Amino acid sequence: MSNHDPEAKVQSPPAAAATANNSPYPHVYPNYPYVYCKDSSDKRRTVWLVPMVVVAEIVFFVIVMFENNCPKNYDGGSIFAQRHRCVARFLGRLSFQPWKENPLLGPSTATLIKVGALHWWRVVHGGQAWRLFSAIWLHAGLIHLFVNLLSVIFIGIRLEQQFSFLRVGIIYVLSGFGGSVLTCIFLQGNASVGGSAPLFGLLGAMLAELLINCSIYTNKIAAVFTLAVVGAINAALGILPHVGNFSNIGGFAMGFFLGFILLIQPHYNWSERGHGTARNRIMSKNRPYQYILWLVALILLIGGLTIGLVMLFKGKDGNKHCSWCHYLICVPTSKWKCDA
Repeated sequence: MSNHDPEAKVQSPPAAAATANNSPYPHVYPNYPYVYCKDSSDKRRTVWLVPMVVVAEIVFFVIVMFENNCPKNYDGGSIFAQRHRCVARFLGRLSFQPWKENPLLGPSTATLIKVGALHWWRVVHGGQAWRLFSAIWLHAGLIHLFVNLLSVIFIGIRLEQQFSFLRVGIIYVLSGFGGSVLTCIFLQGNASVGGSAPLFGLLGAMLAELLINCSIYTNKIAAVFTLAVVGAINAALGILPHVGNFSNIGGFAMGFFLGFILLIQPHYNWSERGHGTARNRIMSKNRPYQYILWLVALILLIGGLTIGLVMLFKGKDGNKHCSWCHYLICVPTSKWKCDA
């Protein structure tokens, strides 16, 4: 058998079992030589989306803070100005709003609305549906931005390496849009940003991948732990002003369904070539349950998004059916206020 034969390196299942410790195929489970995690020829892709998102959102935040210009409104000699001084005044025009107004070290509500934050009346009655997309690039403050971008880097790089710029980009943008729609249904009196919704979309897609590709996912416990920790930290920020957990919930749901639709991976198994021959090859194919989950996710995604958009533009208030849901938007304390 020629050394240049591409199948010469592929051992039959018995041979693989006998030489598992010296196998040239690291994707074989040590104790299960018939199961493969991925094709050995598959290479990790170059990451473009995540660096672009990080740079873009940092630039947008600087622009927002420049537009905010806290010293113009709060610095001066009046008693009001002395009690409500800008935070980090050495930054000048880029300094932050007083702690009580924005504990996340960010701009004012008025500035957020001006630069494209979510605002129900403007979206539904003001002809500004573009806010459903613009809000996903905005953050409530420096703390929100920092935690969000670290999480996107941690989760997004791995997904993009495995599944490509296009698929992860679709999940990122559509998850943000879904989070914006749900936020507007439940948050009709306040302004809100949607910078966390795409991140939660990536978390939802990560969970979907874990479920739909479970037989080839090599470290499920670590994946679930990572998802839970990142989700919990960012959800905690959702109870602070201008963030809101409905954006996170909507983004997670969209990403979860999109994960079933876009992130299916084939399973790799041994298959006999010919009849009775000793030569084998690796075959990849999707399992029946993957097709079923794909179809169910597609139906739920289209149905849920359609219902959400109809409710939004008909002016339905989700809080009328949920008396405690406002606590998912913002929890008022003596340290900050939740009203717009």
